[in-house]
Amino acid sequence: MPKPQTLAELRESGYRRRSVKHEIRDNLISKLRNRQKLFNGVVGYDDTVIPQIVNALLARHNMILLGLRGQAKSRIMRELVHLLDREIPVLAGSEVNDDPFAPISAFGKQLIAEMGERAPIAWIERDSRYVEKLATPDVTIADLIGDLDPIKAARGGHLLSDELTIYYGLLPRANRGIFAINELPDLAGKIQVGLLNIMQEGDVQIKGFPVRLPLDVLMVFSANPEDYTARGKIITPLKDRIGAEIQTHYPASIEHGIEITGQESWIERYQDSDGAKDGRISFFIPQLIREIIEQIAFIARQDRRIDKRSGVSQRLPITVMESAVSNAERRSLMNAEPQASPRISDVYAAIPSLTGKLELEYEGEQLGADRLAHDLIRKSCSEVFTERFSGIDFRLVLDHFNNGRTLTLSDSLSDDQTLKELGNVKGLIDCARSGNCEKEFPGALIASCELILEGLHAQKKLARSEERGKASYSQAAPERQIKRQTFDDWSGGRLN
Repeated sequence: MPKPQTLAELRESGYRRRSVKHEIRDNLISKLRNRQKLFNGVVGYDDTVIPQIVNALLARHNMILLGLRGQAKSRIMRELVHLLDREIPVLAGSEVNDDPFAPISAFGKQLIAEMGERAPIAWIERDSRYVEKLATPDVTIADLIGDLDPIKAARGGHLLSDELTIYYGLLPRANRGIFAINELPDLAGKIQVGLLNIMQEGDVQIKGFPVRLPLDVLMVFSANPEDYTARGKIITPLKDRIGAEIQTHYPASIEHGIEITGQESWIERYQDSDGAKDGRISFFIPQLIREIIEQIAFIARQDRRIDKRSGVSQRLPITVMESAVSNAERRSLMNAEPQASPRISDVYAAIPSLTGKLELEYEGEQLGADRLAHDLIRKSCSEVFTERFSGIDFRLVLDHFNNGRTLTLSDSLSDDQTLKELGNVKGLIDCARSGNCEKEFPGALIASCELILEGLHAQKKLARSEERGKASYSQAAPERQIKRQTFDDWSGGRLN
């Protein structure tokens, strides 16, 4: 059935106008009844954040998502678009998506007055009804609300006091849709004041000219708690007009973190390689590598050397995963191997992707970001090692090193060469196979062997040194036995 193209046809079609908050509420109710997923790609919020968002939308509230960086605030705001109708009718040519039955702009009212039931109708899709603005200190009221346009006045032959000369800002253009502001505290206080009347009464002043704009809009904001003191604040009257303040959080479990990282990281790649079958390299990521990378973020969020107010973004494990996969890809290309599989050595190679994600406290700054990153990886390996290899006897492995032998591994060695080197350590591969690794994949076996070496190093049973992409493992240095002497012993020795 063709869509109505005039006001008369729209009226005859039985189209029923609704406010955008009612529209979202109705579509949300339908999704809840049909048990449909509300927010695609949002993991770990099913029992915490999402129920609060649902409550706010059912109550037709404007809301703010409050949380540290990397907690999917922007994604949630953008996913709200899917609660809008697929398309809605507007008066053709309207800058503010005028409702054909109740226009709010001077243009829309004039069009209805001149053409009546013949007024042309256009249809806009829901993606066009979402407007987002990143708040910065240089944002002006003209950017958000609008300004008088002398050129528009001259071309139309209008007085500057005529409403037809207004160039509308982002907020009026979001009419009958969703208007989102990211990092709200960064918006200057006087600009935040400009939002007050729009949210409550619907009227504004543009260059002293009063304009009545009863906008139909759902307003959604995001903010980082750190911003309240570090860069700015949300003025109290504006906070009072926001119906719901919803706290977001980082993944509560390693499993959720792994799911998010797997979903967001770019690991499905193909590269031409002379040695790769069909010119493609396949990628396999051992489960223990996923656990180690995710554990780094969990440990970092609890580390006193890292600023907790700033947080440790979920982008950290994502970028570390991508960099580790890239190092594995580089190795496969150099060795003409058909499969790339990241190892623990590749996680160390990804340190440049890790250090920039950490805001350090004084103690961390004294230590240095690079050393801190090494320490986080070591602790992460220790956690996963303890979980996977609890109760396994490593005496044969330790005996190999206690006899003065050293093992040196390079992140550039092929899988076959690396397995050959690891096989020289008696009992190592057998222990690795018992650690729940994916035995059919050489990359998983290598990673499991490396985890044992890293775990024994973390327990101070092996020494580890690193230089230019190579890691060497050897016998742990015996602890120095320091004999405590009394002052009398010392003085007596000196006197004698």
